[in-house]
Amino acid sequence: MKSFMAFVQWDADSQLYIGLVPGIPGAHSQGVTIDELQANLQEVVALCLEEVPQDELPQFVEIQQINVNV
Repeated sequence: MKSFMAFVQWDADSQLYIGLVPGIPGAHSQGVTIDELQANLQEVVALCLEEVPQDELPQFVEIQQINVNV
């Protein structure tokens, strides 16, 4: 069992949650609910991992908040 971090954002235009797993090419999906998105991401990550060598998997380091004056 491996764990991966996913970026999740709400897309107001499509009314969907959008998810992306950085470092794994093609690992992105969408869902009407967070639960649906998570299930969809689990499926797509499993499929993508069939193509990525185990020694090339990304390793999570941290999440940083960036503040910018706008």
